[in-house]
Amino acid sequence: MIEVRELTKRYGDRTAVDRLTFSVPPGRVTGFLGPNGAGKSTTLRLVLGLDTPTSGTATVAGRRYAELPAPLRTVGSLLDAKGVHGGRTAQQHLAGLAASNRLPQHRVEDVLGLTGLTDVAGRRVKGFSLGMSQRLGIAAALLGDPAVLILDEPVNGLDTEGIRWIRTLLKSLAAQGRTVFLSSHLMGEMELTADHLIVIGRGRVLADTSVRDFVETNSHTHTLVRSPEPEKLRALLEAEGATVRLDARGGFRVHGVDASSIGDLVSHHHLTVHELSPAHSSLEEVYTALAHEAAEYRTRREVRR
Repeated sequence: MIEVRELTKRYGDRTAVDRLTFSVPPGRVTGFLGPNGAGKSTTLRLVLGLDTPTSGTATVAGRRYAELPAPLRTVGSLLDAKGVHGGRTAQQHLAGLAASNRLPQHRVEDVLGLTGLTDVAGRRVKGFSLGMSQRLGIAAALLGDPAVLILDEPVNGLDTEGIRWIRTLLKSLAAQGRTVFLSSHLMGEMELTADHLIVIGRGRVLADTSVRDFVETNSHTHTLVRSPEPEKLRALLEAEGATVRLDARGGFRVHGVDASSIGDLVSHHHLTVHELSPAHSSLEEVYTALAHEAAEYRTRREVRR
């Protein structure tokens, strides 16, 4: 388990992390969300012993990272896919990590095969694409067969097949009883991968809940309606006091009138409807609304002309 208790980090007058408290238990994928400047990267660095907290504690398996006798056997991490010596080959990079943590060399071949890098193991890392570097970073994280994984934006640079692969991998690792802590800005992918969410803003926890509860609690229900007569449909709905907006997938999102009332309305007016379904907001919509005020960097809604 990852445990963070009253974790605080200040840089001069700026507080990057402000008394954070949360736990990341094994057996599920926990997503870590927050706008730019929220303190996510600082928190991960504190957990991994790359920075020293001003106060509070961050432990992995009950110990501070610096106290772990062979860190890669306990926790595997990926924070910067390009943080590798470019002159080394993938094989050399992983072999060095294995030797420094007293890991058997066969693990190098194991993770190269698992991440699809066997054929490029002899190539220098400076020639790797971002996607290949991400796979190498994931291979390094898995090298010690750890019980805990901490990954920051692991799907950056991966193609569709690679994204599907990492999603399946993380879910399978969690199903084995491992702790998986995942940070990403890709809300669609997070919605498909994570079971639980920890959302922070300006260094403080905004939410610590399951993905389903987070969406259902914070979203506004609406009804998706599609019709071959869209303008007639819009006029009818707006006459009933509904708010009608175009949906990105076609049709309308209707607020203020529920699905059964819409069904009665279109039936009464003999209007053909191809879809009529209640829906919740997506994770991206809910997260964006919640995190907007906590964002350190955001655009103005209005631009003067």
